[in-house]
Amino acid sequence: MLSDRFIQLAEFVRQHGAWAPPIAGLLAFLKSFPVVSVFIPATAPLLALGALIGAGSLDFVPIWIAVSLGAALGDVLSYWLGYHYRDGIRHVWPLSRYPETLPRGEAFFRRWGVLGIVLARFFGPLRASAPIVAGVFEMPFVPFQVANILGALLWAGILLAPGAFGFGIARDWMR
Repeated sequence: MLSDRFIQLAEFVRQHGAWAPPIAGLLAFLKSFPVVSVFIPATAPLLALGALIGAGSLDFVPIWIAVSLGAALGDVLSYWLGYHYRDGIRHVWPLSRYPETLPRGEAFFRRWGVLGIVLARFFGPLRASAPIVAGVFEMPFVPFQVANILGALLWAGILLAPGAFGFGIARDWMR
């Protein structure tokens, strides 16, 4: 079962804390990468890492940086793919099956601009598709990257916070 794998992963990370940042970064990278994100359930393990932070088994800052870095790198790769393969990418699944994705993405960025990169990070279906669409429509790289890094830092902090801080509050309250 999938929940058993989460428990195994959490136990491994608890016992081998040095592996926590690379694992967290890889999970965030996969969560941010198009198509792969559908098949990799990374949210629950990342929330579990937050709980391990709250329990005192891990430090917040290295995990937060690793998750932020993994998420930002996933988006950079997605942007790059969209930018360099913009003509052919329309014919690759899932864009070939859902051709309305690109016009919707273009309308989204016309409305929100680079702020859309930050906002998309917090909405599942947009998270992995927004950077590739930004690349296809040639959003300037520097503004994209500023929004990407800001969004990744915010997303990682918000994702880890419930476990990291909620667990500690609950533990202190129960004393």
